[in-house]
Amino acid sequence: MDYREEYKRKLISAEEAAGLVNSGMWIDYGAICGFPSLIDQKLIERAGELKEVKIRAEHSHTRIPEFDPKQEHFIHNSWFLGKVEREYHKNGACSYIPFGLSEGPRMYREWLKDDVDITFIEVTPMDENGNFNFGTAVTRQKAACEVAKTVVVEVNEHQPWVYGGYDEVVHISQVDHVVENYEFKIPEFPAAEITPEDEVIAGLLAEQIEDGATIQLGVGAIPSVVGKLLIQHGLKDLGIHSEMFNDSMMELIEAGVVTGKKKSVNPGKAVHCFAAGSEKLYKYMDRNPALAGFPVDYTNDPYIIAQNEKQIAINSSLRLDLRGQVCSESVGTRQISGTGGQLEFTRGAYMSPGGKAFICLHAARRNKDGKLVSNIVPVLELGDMVTVPASDVSYIVTEYGIVNLKGKSVWQRAKMLISIAHPDFRDELTEAARKASFITRGTADLHW
Repeated sequence: MDYREEYKRKLISAEEAAGLVNSGMWIDYGAICGFPSLIDQKLIERAGELKEVKIRAEHSHTRIPEFDPKQEHFIHNSWFLGKVEREYHKNGACSYIPFGLSEGPRMYREWLKDDVDITFIEVTPMDENGNFNFGTAVTRQKAACEVAKTVVVEVNEHQPWVYGGYDEVVHISQVDHVVENYEFKIPEFPAAEITPEDEVIAGLLAEQIEDGATIQLGVGAIPSVVGKLLIQHGLKDLGIHSEMFNDSMMELIEAGVVTGKKKSVNPGKAVHCFAAGSEKLYKYMDRNPALAGFPVDYTNDPYIIAQNEKQIAINSSLRLDLRGQVCSESVGTRQISGTGGQLEFTRGAYMSPGGKAFICLHAARRNKDGKLVSNIVPVLELGDMVTVPASDVSYIVTEYGIVNLKGKSVWQRAKMLISIAHPDFRDELTEAARKASFITRGTADLHW
């Protein structure tokens, strides 16, 4: 069947797509590289005509709060804050939506099924079968299309066609309108700046990974460096089961380190639900049979993750306390990112036969006044969100070493964490632990 006529009937301009939005509506944007840049630009131009338009997005590149700091026209909500949204949140123009990443499709199909007026999603050009591919952001896009009252796809020729497991395409029959975007490429995410501490931590992690392991690398410099070091360490037959696919993973495949041969689930495939990186990465992904893009309720399901033997999860944190509570997403009440899939992969890797879950952080940081501050603290600060509960934590890594908190009492945890804290803070952390009775009278002189 030739779907080109249907495509032509549904083709509208970006201005017409933005014109579908009325005051008070709930508008859902595609996630990350599924962000509809051209339609968003045209919607911004209509700001003065609209009031209380509620937008849900993730890693948005929107400038709406910048144009509307008092939220007179747009109420911006984010599933996971990127660099742009972080500033909007700081200025009171963006609200965080707490959730675990794997919940996304169910969130739409059950809890938001009556609350999506329009979804705008960036996709590939249509194929001969009438399908648009979600490309670099499969995540929860299909579920949003299923429940939205109006579905508008923004076609971008720079979006790679990514082979998938399921829910990686939407058919023209399920789409109400089509917009062609020739003005914006999909966003690139530059590699994080690498520090000497990152390199030390990555070296410690690389020693913990065995041949045949399946890896998940989270966001940030440390996971990126780990990928490069795994090439140098001469590891063989690694696999990928991750929420994010990035440049370091591409390099691991190109170097022959990742083959996926030993994977228990989807052998030979680098499983992921979204990608973030360079233009080179996006071109590499296009119709690459080594990759498989799944929705996030598959990639991040701890019970799916756990089916891979020797699943390794490597994620970064902002700070943690002496009981092992991990905060990876906020500084007090200021939201920095989101829960994402960190807890899900921590649990899944722990349940995997031979698996390991690592939480990484620098032992200390410089604050805005240049003062050195410990990232290992007696207790989390007021307002800090707990991303990974103490009961789920196993391996913690800083540039001063690795400790495994599983099965350890609070006094053991406190001493172990102090041992990998920055040396300048170990004495005061010990004193604070004693005052809080984390280290008790009888355990003060015991070795952990």
